[in-house]
Amino acid sequence: MSQILRRVAVAIILLLVVNPTVIAADASDEQESEIDVVGKATNHDYFEIPFGKIYLPRILLADGQWYFYSSTNSAVESGEFVLGEEGLVRADGVPVRLDMSITSHLIYLWFGLLLTFFITIWAGKRYRHGVGSKTEPKGAWQNTFEVLFVFIRDDIAKEFIPHGKHEKYVPYLYSIFMLIAFLNLFGLLPWGAAATANLTVTAILAGITFALTQLAGTKDYWAHVFMFPGVPGWSRFILTPVEFLGLFTKPFALAIRLFANMLSGKIMIVSILGLIFIFSDLFGAAIGVGSGVFWVLLTAALYFLKALVALIQAYVFTLLSAVFIGMAAEEHHHHDESSVAQTKEVELQ
Repeated sequence: MSQILRRVAVAIILLLVVNPTVIAADASDEQESEIDVVGKATNHDYFEIPFGKIYLPRILLADGQWYFYSSTNSAVESGEFVLGEEGLVRADGVPVRLDMSITSHLIYLWFGLLLTFFITIWAGKRYRHGVGSKTEPKGAWQNTFEVLFVFIRDDIAKEFIPHGKHEKYVPYLYSIFMLIAFLNLFGLLPWGAAATANLTVTAILAGITFALTQLAGTKDYWAHVFMFPGVPGWSRFILTPVEFLGLFTKPFALAIRLFANMLSGKIMIVSILGLIFIFSDLFGAAIGVGSGVFWVLLTAALYFLKALVALIQAYVFTLLSAVFIGMAAEEHHHHDESSVAQTKEVELQ
């Protein structure tokens, strides 16, 4: 175990040497000893790679007119836009109404979607050719795929969604698990970014679960939201608003939970590595570099924990999605007083 930690520590040090922007602010800021902790977890107009940055296109709508630029610098150099505290603003003061620019989180979201799509297509093709359906799965990749798919189908979908209805939700639950897992794991790259640390991304994912939950709702489900069978009529004035609000608090909790966990994890790692520079400023370069061994080893250990958390968060999101859909799709059986009386009468006879 200690040998593995040492190798990971060496790898992280090499990555930091190759890509010092992981823990230090951009040199263009011209500010000494500044560590952009939050900036490493937020969205950017560039895509960072181990050897530099690739600046991404800007697509802006201002005053009913669309503007297309190859980068933020191109927009500023054109003279039509200026860069303010809130981002790009047209030079005449007209604010940007809609920003459709390509960002780092969007790039990683596309990567996650493509990986999920191609893995599923690849596995489906093998099963159609009989590998895994007529014979045992072959290879580590197909075995891993089958373990994950069967786990989501049998232990999540079948467990929490009523029997006979769970099958049509398995593709969504599998896709959402794989996508979130990929997006979370991308954040482990020293130069990478976790798209799930963006509230917009997690809100969209939670919104899809919300839409499927409402579409899966039965008449009985909606009756429990607005009518509440078997309760006094006056209590509906209290229960109905609470239940209606609950429709939205569930996806809200899904979005916030995933967003907060992934954002805090990235900030924690960057902050710990930043202690190397803080100690160097406070106590000198010798102590800073000497303590760096401990901070890097601690970060290496946290990387294993963060990888586990990345998978756990994907599992929790998928599990709760199945629970919410299952609650909406479940059929409840109620008996009014007349039916109960008739049942007792039949039993007595």
